[in-house]
Amino acid sequence: MTAARPETSALGDASAPAREPGPVGASAFWCERAWVDGAVRDGVLLRTDDAGLLTEVRVGVTAAELPADGVQQLSGIVFPGGVNAHSHAFHRMLRGRTHADGGTFWTWREVMYDVARRLTPESCRVVARAVFAEMLAGGWTSVGEFHYVHHAPGGEPYGRGAGGSEHAAGTHAMELALAAAAEDVGIRMRLLDTCYLTGAIGEELSEEQARFGDGDIDGYLRRHADLARTLEARDSSVRAPSVRAPSPRGTGRRSDGRVSAGVPRTTGPSLADEPNPAERPDAGERSEAPVHGAVFRAGNRCVTGEGEGETAAVEPAAGAPAEAASARLVTLGAAIHSVRAVPAADIARFQELGGPVHIHVSEQPAENDACLASYGRTPTGVLEDAGVLGPALSPVHATHLTEADIAALGAAGTTIVMCPSTEADLADGIGPALDLAHAGATIALGSDQHVVLDALRELQGLEAGERLRSGQRGRFTPTQLIEAMTTGGARSLDLPAGSFEVGRVCDLFAVDPASPRTYGSVGEQVVLAGSSADVHTVVTAGRVRVRDGRHTTLGDIGALYRDAYAALGLDASAAHTRQTAAEVPDATESPS
Repeated sequence: MTAARPETSALGDASAPAREPGPVGASAFWCERAWVDGAVRDGVLLRTDDAGLLTEVRVGVTAAELPADGVQQLSGIVFPGGVNAHSHAFHRMLRGRTHADGGTFWTWREVMYDVARRLTPESCRVVARAVFAEMLAGGWTSVGEFHYVHHAPGGEPYGRGAGGSEHAAGTHAMELALAAAAEDVGIRMRLLDTCYLTGAIGEELSEEQARFGDGDIDGYLRRHADLARTLEARDSSVRAPSVRAPSPRGTGRRSDGRVSAGVPRTTGPSLADEPNPAERPDAGERSEAPVHGAVFRAGNRCVTGEGEGETAAVEPAAGAPAEAASARLVTLGAAIHSVRAVPAADIARFQELGGPVHIHVSEQPAENDACLASYGRTPTGVLEDAGVLGPALSPVHATHLTEADIAALGAAGTTIVMCPSTEADLADGIGPALDLAHAGATIALGSDQHVVLDALRELQGLEAGERLRSGQRGRFTPTQLIEAMTTGGARSLDLPAGSFEVGRVCDLFAVDPASPRTYGSVGEQVVLAGSSADVHTVVTAGRVRVRDGRHTTLGDIGALYRDAYAALGLDASAAHTRQTAAEVPDATESPS
């Protein structure tokens, strides 16, 4: 077995930030060309504060006007960082290993379970580090990590207990491993803590699923609240300044060429103010009253409580704006795995949580059939009955929908997360993306099982699916596709990302418009010609993270994958085979 590199292999003290101990100083970038206010503009100057938030966005600045030093110059066309709204990091380890026997989604799932049972907190961090590094190199600077492997094999929570689950990092060892990996790499992560209670509607969790579960909905809510407190305590020394991000609709151009921010909102806009709910950037009410005690802002609300095992109280966010808290690299959200995995009677409890909530919806016809047989409603109908349809909800996939489903999802102003490469790989089908957009939903993109980690490929796949489905070209404009890759995902995850505006984060990627793939492309149409191979620089929080496909601190991303396969006990060159429990690395050991 290849040894993981000693400086990064062990989880260590996962309660402390891994690579982001505090502010690193303001930065400035001059972009030869950049996507600002819906167009490619020449000479864009970006300045940040020491937290990586944009303090100035100026267009029409020539290279000759720049100071002699202190400004990093970016060639090509610079786009706001892609926001990957749906990821299962460990699924990347299945890439290129599930095709030999053909099969179905359900046989693919069995191979996925085999990889899931190998995960330990230590190997989870090593795997996620490699995946997040590749994700950055592909133009994704933010990610919604839809995480459900919470406990030790067999379902016992991690901690200092019996049964082989003792772990120094405590109950949330797996979640802290993902947080540490995100900080190792420098990617912005909304950790979507996932509720997974049943193996199918009315059925107990299987042996493979045991470590996903929390017993019942109250068990999930208690663990979720304690995770919020744990992340807040871990991050208490790293505070973002109180800067509110502007509304994407509240921008204008000043006569001096600067981009001016709109007026901050203290509460979400009304439908009268915003005729199209799909364009509303705020999801929920914000309060400015002071809060005492430990809090963790999960989107627009915060979770408070007294300790593990106690019932959580959920209150509107207060104090610093939600966007300022979300400027941290790691923040918390929630997810319902699916109507198969959470009983319909329990879904209404997610109204108690603030911030983004994600759920797999109608990915497979079999899911719809089971839901209709059990509840007499489609999955969308179940969500509607539970009262959770709204701007904070992001249904993922939404492939097999009725006309009534499409109307309901659009009218509620949900954000639909399409994952074109995964939906094609698993033969799920092509979802009605344009119909959903016309109905009022926002479209976002995700990479799900990471068949590819390439923001441009997912964008291209969204349009390709629509063309194949309709027999027509130009279903989405290049501008709409860029918005799905950026602001759509930012809305889904409630992050101050996705556009170059004062108060938002300085996350970006630069594309070479003169490569063999992109040469001759006109303006923003480069996104329909390029790929991750054309991404030459990636920045998050005002810091360069990737240059020419190589991570600036972790080095060769291929070497990170060698560590990851070794950590899971997988032979990267051999056919996939199931192992016995005795052959799987021990859940309490560091990878060797």
